[in-house]
Amino acid sequence: MPEQQLVTRLTAALECRHPVISAGMGGPARAALAAAISAAGGFGLLGMVREPPALIEREIAALRAATERPFGVNLIPFSTAPQLLEDELAVCFNARVPAMCYFWEVYPALIERTKKAGAMVLYQVGSVDDARLAARAGADIVIVQGIEAGGHVKAKLPLASLLPRVLDAIDIPMAASGGIANGRGLAAALAMGADGVHCGTAFLGATESFAHDYHKQRLIAAQPEDTVLTDLFCINWPPHAPVRVLRNSVVEGAGDKLWGHHPDEMPRIAIGEEEGRPIMKFSTDSPLQSMSGDFEQMALYAGQGVGMERTIRPASAILHDMVTDAVDALRRVQQMVRPA
Repeated sequence: MPEQQLVTRLTAALECRHPVISAGMGGPARAALAAAISAAGGFGLLGMVREPPALIEREIAALRAATERPFGVNLIPFSTAPQLLEDELAVCFNARVPAMCYFWEVYPALIERTKKAGAMVLYQVGSVDDARLAARAGADIVIVQGIEAGGHVKAKLPLASLLPRVLDAIDIPMAASGGIANGRGLAAALAMGADGVHCGTAFLGATESFAHDYHKQRLIAAQPEDTVLTDLFCINWPPHAPVRVLRNSVVEGAGDKLWGHHPDEMPRIAIGEEEGRPIMKFSTDSPLQSMSGDFEQMALYAGQGVGMERTIRPASAILHDMVTDAVDALRRVQQMVRPA
């Protein structure tokens, strides 16, 4: 463990040692990854977006068997059928999970309902207006996503432009998200006024991630300029929901037509399979350990923090180095402050 601890409003609210939340990436962020992060002192999120309730129940149980530390469950109501969402929420509330994390559109009634169920609410937002709405509705923590983020991206501005605006607009604990994958990024976010960070790409290639090894190998070989923001991968999601992915043959084949795609208008071409379910080209499915098929053509999610990690290693080691390097960076900054 790092010799010194970073104490913020985020660590106090989430009762974790380090101000680092691992993103609830749908698919890759299962019990092994979330538990590893929480056990190492961060705050792990299970990525249970549109998952069957029985799977969510099993993953919660597996996480609790691995660690007694707090954790959360990430859902995306915007992209989930109403009845499935109800069933997912019922499992989470019945299991008394410590926290729920939501993303995309802000639903005040859901925040109120979640709080009444006894869970904290983390809400990931991509604009000042959504941050205000989430805070007014009672969210405990806001995650501010910049356009550098991987996966689905709601933001239109870089994190360095959006975060100060949100800081001026609301006064609840907030985590910075987008392009942060090492200790210098964590230190920079804290220096800008955030209470911590929310990281996806940093942990997507970790040993415990449920991402397929093909995806992990592509991540550790990539650079930030290898990512592209597009709505080309849209099947399974409502329209107008861009994603940041690594360039692949699907992206290159689209040429300059990376925008303006609608999920209902995309051809249905099976390129893989997961337990009897076909994986479609142009879908939002990323390669998982449970899948087979042409992984190169799938959505290879990656934020612009990609390239910081060059090996596949345990999440605890990634977290340890991130916090240690952040402490060192903040010490260097502190030494620059002298009496006038």
